[in-house]
Amino acid sequence: MAPIFDDDNSLFNFVVKEGNGIKGLVDLGLTEVPGRYIQPPHRRINKQEVAGSREIVTIDLSELDGPNHEQVVKAIVHASETLGFFQVVNHGVPLEVLDSLKVTAHQFFGQPAEKKAVYLKEVSPSPLVKYGTSFVPENEKSLEWKDYLSMMYTNDADARQSWPNDCKEVLLEYINTSTEMVQKLLQLLIGNLGVKLDDSRLHELMGFNLVNMNFYPPCPNPDLTIGLGSHSNVSMLIVLLQDGIGGLYVKKGDQNASVGNEVWVEIPPMNGALVINVGDSLQILSNGRYISAEHRVRTSDVESRVSVPRFIAPLLTTKIGPFPELVACDGVARYKEVIYGEYLKNLFEKSLDGKKSLDFASI
Repeated sequence: MAPIFDDDNSLFNFVVKEGNGIKGLVDLGLTEVPGRYIQPPHRRINKQEVAGSREIVTIDLSELDGPNHEQVVKAIVHASETLGFFQVVNHGVPLEVLDSLKVTAHQFFGQPAEKKAVYLKEVSPSPLVKYGTSFVPENEKSLEWKDYLSMMYTNDADARQSWPNDCKEVLLEYINTSTEMVQKLLQLLIGNLGVKLDDSRLHELMGFNLVNMNFYPPCPNPDLTIGLGSHSNVSMLIVLLQDGIGGLYVKKGDQNASVGNEVWVEIPPMNGALVINVGDSLQILSNGRYISAEHRVRTSDVESRVSVPRFIAPLLTTKIGPFPELVACDGVARYKEVIYGEYLKNLFEKSLDGKKSLDFASI
C-alpha cells in the first residue's frame, strides 16, 4: 500500500476534511483498500450471487404518442409495481447532452483537489452546492468508495449564479430537457391510481430537485468495498444517467428478505437510455402499490465510473401520505402522513441501511 497514514483520523482528514476524496487517495498510488473502506461481509456485493438482467424492461417513450399508448402505460405501471426500476429510450434528452454529461463529470473530478474542495459543505460559497465523499462519513463505520458533487435546483438563474462554471450549462440542459418526461411519467403513474391532481398539487410533489454527479474511482479490491450502500431513495422519481461501466444492482421481490435470501439484478448499461426508479415518496403516496426498491453500486478495479442522477421530490414543507382515494379503496393506510423535509432530514442523520428510511413513515 503506497500511501501511509498514521491512523484512521489522518486518513479521514485527508479524504473527507481536506477534500481529496477517493480520487486523491487513488492518485497516491493505492494498492490496497484501507481498513476504513472494508465493508462487513453482509454489505459486500458478490457478483456470483447476482441474477440476470432480463427483468429490466426498456420502454420507448415515443410510443406514448402512438397506437401503442396503452401497452406502454401498462409496461410503466407494471415495472413500478414489481421492480421499481426500468429504462427509457426516446425520452427527449438529446444524446449529445448525455455524452457531454459523462465527459463533464470526468473532467470535474479530474481537477486538482483544491479546485473541488472549495465546494465542501463547510466552505461552499452557496448552500445549493456541496462536494463530498461517501454518504454521511461522520456517521458511517465503513465508508463508501465514491466522491460526489450535489447541486440543488431552484431555478435556472440561481443555478447559473451558484453552480460550478464548468458543469452548470450541461446540467441545466439535462434538467430542462428531462422535465417534460418526468411530468408525463408522474401523471401516468398517479392517474393509474385513480387519483386526479391539479397543477399546484403536482408542483408540490415535484418541486424540490437535486442533481448529482457521482464518481467511483477504480478500486484495488472491489470485493471488499461498495461504491454506494444498499438503500432506497426518498424522493418521488429518480432519473439516472449511468455510463458503460455497469455496477448498479437492484433488489428484486421481497424488500424485507433476510441477508442471504435476497435476489439482486443488475441494471445493464445501455447507450442513450436513462434509468427511472420509484422513490419512497411515491411508494407512500401510492399506499405501497409502487415499489421503491433497494439498490446499491459495486466498485470496479478497471476504470472510473460516473453517474448523474436527478432526484425529483416534494417541496420540503409538503405533507406526504397515502392518497385518500387509495386508503378508502384499500381499507387501510399503510403509512402515516409526514412532512417531506423532516423525512429527508431523518435520512441524512443516519447511514444508508436498506429500506430503513421508510420506518419514519411506518404505522
